Amino acid sequence: MKKAIIGKKLGMTQIFLENHRAVPVTVVQAGPCPVLQKKSAIKEGYDALCVGFDPRRENLSSKPYKGQFKVAGVVPTRFIRELKLENCGDYNVGDEIKADVFADGDRVDVTGMSRGHGFTGVIKRWNQHRGRMTHGSGYPHRLVGSLSANSDPSKVFKNKNMPGQYGHEKVTIQNLQVVRVDAERGLLLIKGAVPGPDGNLLFIRATVK
Repeated sequence: MKKAIIGKKLGMTQIFLENHRAVPVTVVQAGPCPVLQKKSAIKEGYDALCVGFDPRRENLSSKPYKGQFKVAGVVPTRFIRELKLENCGDYNVGDEIKADVFADGDRVDVTGMSRGHGFTGVIKRWNQHRGRMTHGSGYPHRLVGSLSANSDPSKVFKNKNMPGQYGHEKVTIQNLQVVRVDAERGLLLIKGAVPGPDGNLLFIRATVK
């Protein structure tokens, strides 16, 4: 990756561009992400930066993490993630990755956990049609329908769309545009929607497409 950062979804709003056109944007608190550790290909087998995000009180961290924060000389954070950047050598332990690594007009991929919907039926989960509401069609209008023949094949094939847990899974939305960067407040205004509810942890990186 050329550049990446950890962030938090704050919510959605709209801004007006220079041509007076309103654009819906998602406001993301991007960084600061202090560098806790540098991993090298010689020792760990790959180059990466171990960074933190979202400061919190020291007494909320376990002793091993307290020691890691103390060695790095940074404030304890709620999240610790790895960034496999191409320019890992440009950073030192204690440095911060901030929102200004991106610029207006950059294209990014945003990864996060989608909003959970609990146990849902096939209509909400797979966009299937309901049964006819006319007389004689039967009561259960929102059931799955036929699963397979009884005698042959005498089983339900794999990957059959069924009711079950829907949402709360890792989702990546590619090729989104960074409309505006507020470096002073550490904010990224990304055009369109990103995965998850407000307060959701996001992984933002330069797009691969």
